Amino acid sequence: MSKIFDLIIIGGGPGGYVAAIRAAQLGSTVAVIEKRKALGGTCLNEGCIPSKALLDSSELFVQARDKFAGHGILVEPPSLDLGKMMKRKEDVVTRLTRGIASLFKKNQITLITGTGRLGPIDAEGSLQVIAATDDGEQVVLGKRVLLATGSVAVDIPGLPQDGERVGQARDALEYTAVPEHLAVIGGGYIGLELGSVWLRLGAKVTIIEMLEQMLPSTDKEVTAALLKSLQKQGMTIHTGTKVAGMEQTDQGVTLKLEGKEEQTLTCDKVLVAAGRKPCIDGLGLDEAGIKLSETGRIVIDDNYQTNVANIYALGDLIHGPMLAHKAMDEGIVFAERLAGEHPAVDYNLIPGVVYTHPEAASIGATEEQLKSEETPYKVGRFPFMASGRARAMDNVDGFVKVLASPESGRILGVHIIGPSASELISEAVTVMAFGGSVEDVALTMHAHPTLSEAFKEAALGAFGKAVHG
Repeated sequence: MSKIFDLIIIGGGPGGYVAAIRAAQLGSTVAVIEKRKALGGTCLNEGCIPSKALLDSSELFVQARDKFAGHGILVEPPSLDLGKMMKRKEDVVTRLTRGIASLFKKNQITLITGTGRLGPIDAEGSLQVIAATDDGEQVVLGKRVLLATGSVAVDIPGLPQDGERVGQARDALEYTAVPEHLAVIGGGYIGLELGSVWLRLGAKVTIIEMLEQMLPSTDKEVTAALLKSLQKQGMTIHTGTKVAGMEQTDQGVTLKLEGKEEQTLTCDKVLVAAGRKPCIDGLGLDEAGIKLSETGRIVIDDNYQTNVANIYALGDLIHGPMLAHKAMDEGIVFAERLAGEHPAVDYNLIPGVVYTHPEAASIGATEEQLKSEETPYKVGRFPFMASGRARAMDNVDGFVKVLASPESGRILGVHIIGPSASELISEAVTVMAFGGSVEDVALTMHAHPTLSEAFKEAALGAFGKAVHG
């Protein structure tokens, strides 16, 4: 008789592998079916981690080229060894994927390399998952199945991708030479980050965004400051513009643009970063009778269960932003609820970060949202140019913006653009998770000099109490 697992997970990305480890820690027998040879999903293999590795390397290149002299560090103008930079990026990914694999072994999780699809319930009442592997198909039996297959890049009709001239994020992470001119279709997190990498390394970069405002869910004041900074660095940005056609020639790729005015743009590389969609093809959802929402997401209840008993889903497959940290928290909550515990994900407190330079990070309501909801609020701002630590770092672009209730002082939203915004936002998330107020922040001592003092000053500034602002 075949082994019956307590839990079968299809997908070994952030949501799937975290759910697997936590479920195993809580006593479940777990099998994970993952199509890649390495665990970690898109985030670790061709997204979050490799892009951050290149962002850090390219920023160091810019520092050496443009800023070392101002610190009294005199070096020859730096030259680029792109192959070595890419090798470092690959090493970072390899070490992290091996780390997850070792955690699977430690927690006795069975890993099956292949693709999985839902099968029928067998005669004994167990769920069947058909795993297609290099050695053929095999049937895996389980009491419960978790779908955690993540998302895939959205294609644009009329822009066929060949992975060479025209490709998506994973292709832009593997360029063997710096493009002369990179056109990025889509001005979201992915487009701005990868555009920044190649801009720093010497490419001309043009961003083409269909919407009139880029990063529409981000506070407008932060977005305006970020775009101004990116343009100052040399990035060309066209908003309210769409690609109406493409032609490939010996000279490169010519894009026909429509927007405020019709124009053509010729480049040698095109990065399509127009968003992502749930990866549900081939999962057998229709055959299993699993319900989808109008937006193509899997419908779940508070325990992440679909409308079909003992089949669950999380991460990019369900409602909410497609972010790795959201999927990871859902994986933990799912596993713990399965074990009879009662944690929950607070979907109002999911931080968002753009890892450009300067970084931009947000949590909670934007000023525009509060206005549209007619919610009373006060605003506190503190510029990094007034921060002793930021001044010492020679990194003074940006500010911290705090939105708070006029009556209680409860913090409603925090928006940061500037150095280490991705790290600074965590303090704001923590304070807001406990329903904290500006008074709570004021009574919390911050080390001096640190960047985090800017959050305290901005919080105090909402009520005119800032000392240094």
